[in-house]
Amino acid sequence: MTDCVFCGIVSGDVPSVKVAETASTYAFMDINPANDGHLLVIPKQHSTDLLDIGADDLSAVTLEAQRIARAMVDDAGADGVNLLNCCKAPAWQTVFHFHLHVIPRYADRSVDRLSLPWQPGVAGDRVVMKEYAETLATALH
Repeated sequence: MTDCVFCGIVSGDVPSVKVAETASTYAFMDINPANDGHLLVIPKQHSTDLLDIGADDLSAVTLEAQRIARAMVDDAGADGVNLLNCCKAPAWQTVFHFHLHVIPRYADRSVDRLSLPWQPGVAGDRVVMKEYAETLATALH
């Protein structure tokens, strides 16, 4: 795609700070990082989002993200890692080429700028959960 910034990164037409590259994936530093070390892993083949990407590319991107996450913890000083995918604009997707954010996390809150956008431990409505689960279960059969 000629108008996709991530396709431009893969082709070399748009500059990036490359971390790793495989036959089907490309990993590079995020220019608007949530934390120091935040990077993106993308398929080289354009896919718009999670609903569009093929199984082989999804697997390759996820496995590369796992490999990089392991290096973040084992070798780069991270205490943990978040993987994040945003699918569609209402879910915060801003670049419409599938990508996984690999975000190192640090126990030292003075260097870790990321916080959750919801409150773990706050119980949801059980009736709503059951209805949603039934809708999905029906759709998946």
